[in-house]
Amino acid sequence: MKDNNNKRISNVSTNFKSNNKNFNKVNNGVFVFTRSLSVADLAKQLNILPSDIIKYFFMNKKMVTINQMLDDDSIGEVCLNFGYDVKKEKVVSAENFEEVEIKDKKEDLKERPPVVTVMGHVDHGKTTLIDAIRNSNVVATEAGGISQAIGAYQKEVKGKKITFIDTPGHEAFTAMRSRGASVTDIVILVVAADDGVMPQTIEAIDHAKAAKAPIVVAVNKIDKEGANVEKVKNELMNYEIIPEEYGGKNIFCEISAKKNIGIDNLLENIILLSEVLELKSNPNRYAMGTVLEANLDRGEGPKATLLVQNGTLNNSDYVVVGTTYGHIRRMVNEHQKVLKTATPSTPVSVTGLSEVPNAGDHFMAFPTEKEAREIAERRRLQKEQVERSGTAARSLDDLYKQAKEGDVTSLNLLIRADSTGSVEALKSSIMKITIPGVKVNIIRAIAGAITDSDISLASASNAIIYGFNIRPTAALKAKAEELKVEIRLHRIIYALIEEIEGALKGLTKPELKEVTNGQMEVRNIFKANKMTIAGCYVTDGVIKARSKIHLIRDGIIIYDGELGSLKRFKDDASSVKSGFECGATIVGYNDIHEGDIIEAFEMKEEKK
Repeated sequence: MKDNNNKRISNVSTNFKSNNKNFNKVNNGVFVFTRSLSVADLAKQLNILPSDIIKYFFMNKKMVTINQMLDDDSIGEVCLNFGYDVKKEKVVSAENFEEVEIKDKKEDLKERPPVVTVMGHVDHGKTTLIDAIRNSNVVATEAGGISQAIGAYQKEVKGKKITFIDTPGHEAFTAMRSRGASVTDIVILVVAADDGVMPQTIEAIDHAKAAKAPIVVAVNKIDKEGANVEKVKNELMNYEIIPEEYGGKNIFCEISAKKNIGIDNLLENIILLSEVLELKSNPNRYAMGTVLEANLDRGEGPKATLLVQNGTLNNSDYVVVGTTYGHIRRMVNEHQKVLKTATPSTPVSVTGLSEVPNAGDHFMAFPTEKEAREIAERRRLQKEQVERSGTAARSLDDLYKQAKEGDVTSLNLLIRADSTGSVEALKSSIMKITIPGVKVNIIRAIAGAITDSDISLASASNAIIYGFNIRPTAALKAKAEELKVEIRLHRIIYALIEEIEGALKGLTKPELKEVTNGQMEVRNIFKANKMTIAGCYVTDGVIKARSKIHLIRDGIIIYDGELGSLKRFKDDASSVKSGFECGATIVGYNDIHEGDIIEAFEMKEEKK
């Protein structure tokens, strides 16, 4: 490859090691290792006898054999005893390039533009603000069609650039994060001054916090009658968004996107915050970054919008993008201007890929086509293997295994409960769990039924959803299964707490698990002999006669009991499958309403 920037550093040669080799070595009195070692292997590396190590452990009242594998702590003990310092290095293979930790020299780092995403409740002026910023960035002849050409753009403020990413909202933002694409440096939270904090405002805050991105609040519509900026500030403080003038860390800017009031001040504050954050990267290496969007163009073939996050991308580079690869034929910015190079924080649209990648995929440039093709193929095979094995986001079983191996450092939880009181009780109890070296993070805890947004956030944040006295719909269960999000449901607080604590300690696993067999929706109500008969339609699974049931109203469990009679037309039925109607009663309970959900379940013992 003819490199337009021959000073670029190869990410592969400086940051990757093969998975097939061990790089254990002694260097200047420091033993560097990459994995667990047997007594024999460690002795060979340290140039001592295996019997010396066995004797050391015997003198410390621990019996080991020559082939026994030693954990990190034991390796450290031996090294220190025999006069070596010790260091463990993480081995990253080339096909897992997104995991590499790049360590650049301080003098190689250069300032880069901040990457900003605008979020907020519907109708609060998010789109109007984006348009106001975008239109002030282009001349009249370029104003049309920019968002169609590329899903990101740059604005220059006092000689410094800001990169804005167009997203439909926090769902798209979350979908990218669920693939590990943390692209946003700063979030602008738009809140209407005449409306205040709304449900989607809270969700946007949760997603921004999960991304660990600082939040700048744009209080919009200050020109409207009924605007109350102080009310907005007070409401946001309930969600730990505190203005700087009140001793907090959040910048608040009063704007009117429609009348173009306060936009310049907002942009200047973004520049100021980016300087405080000291956003830097090394442009003199092969580019790494994230796919913002991708599509199949009828004329140009696979096309992708890439955000360069580190290094410099050249218009002739070979790139691996997700599980595909290509040779960049054409690279343009938001104005359709052809570029030869793209430096950090620059969004570009490229052609030349072999297939259409996914939004949120990572990419990296490589020196040769052979290297890019081989790595892309290994990534494709790796992805297929993961999909076949059903690897999911963190589940309780994963947590248990990790705790047994001493690998758990944090647990993200999302809590839903039937009432505010239950939420507070759960939060208080969970935060009292103290396991050395483990931190429990509650990323959302609110009353009400589990929502679509909860599942998206849990997927993006690698969280487990805990529901207390509530039940998700069949559609939400299906989405959770698709995104590999685990939902744990409980009726007793202490049982929920014990489950979390036991899993974190790696000591216990739940023995009984509630398994849902089916759900049916109540569509008609009939009264007969002082008994309520529910005319139902089975929406999911199979409903069996005499099943244990939950009666669910608006996502909240209002009664637990047992199914009484189950009929198809006038005949008794032993079971009714999804897609069929039936009549049913609940033993000893008649307060059934149209729209209620009857969920049949059974308790099954989990395999140890």
